[in-house]
Amino acid sequence: MNIKKHIPNILTLLNLLCGCIAIVFISKLRFDLAFYFVCLGIFFDFFDGFFARKFGVAGPLGVQLDSLADMVTSGVAPGYVMYQMLSFDGSFMQITNDLSFFQVSFLGFIITLGACYRLANFNIDTRQSDSFIGLPTPANALFIMSLPLVIEECHFLTLSELLNIKWVLLAITMISAYVMNAEIPLFSLKIKNFSFQKYKLQIGFLVLSIVMIATLQYLAIPLIIMTYVLLSVANNMLAKK
Repeated sequence: MNIKKHIPNILTLLNLLCGCIAIVFISKLRFDLAFYFVCLGIFFDFFDGFFARKFGVAGPLGVQLDSLADMVTSGVAPGYVMYQMLSFDGSFMQITNDLSFFQVSFLGFIITLGACYRLANFNIDTRQSDSFIGLPTPANALFIMSLPLVIEECHFLTLSELLNIKWVLLAITMISAYVMNAEIPLFSLKIKNFSFQKYKLQIGFLVLSIVMIATLQYLAIPLIIMTYVLLSVANNMLAKK
């Protein structure tokens, strides 16, 4: 039996397992552990494709498995986090029992619906082989999964209070689902050869990301992803001139 051909699919299933574990921790309001397991799932998601190409075993089964695993780790998990955040009433750790407010919290799963549509569309969109159009679901998942950690750890009181307002969270939810499926070309982060002139945007972004992570910790995650999208939009506008 050729073991190599099964390695990518095993990694994909480990991604799915991490997503399932993350969902369990979200249900227990352990957003920190849920975040780490989503990060681990995204790690497996990156390397399943890497090994599939390296071993020459990429195929339709792997493509379908990858999307199904991502649907849980990068679709259901962040949607569930937003559902939980919308269920908090005023205080981040106090869950409301009000039925009308509880129903509003279901809108957090719009993120899951947006991720599902993007994953299905990605499989049939031949334009996204080297770069992305719209924010990839793993990046969006990291953005959403980091929000409760920002609330708990952020020293900027105004920002923490802002992320406790349900209308702000609903706006983030809608923007999240939109950006994943928007016709926004994002610059590729793949650096095939070290040429500063050719990859100065990528190199500058990576250096800035490292500085933000070192100084801002959890707050760096949503800022990095927003910076990535905004830089891509600016780069697209400059390219048209």
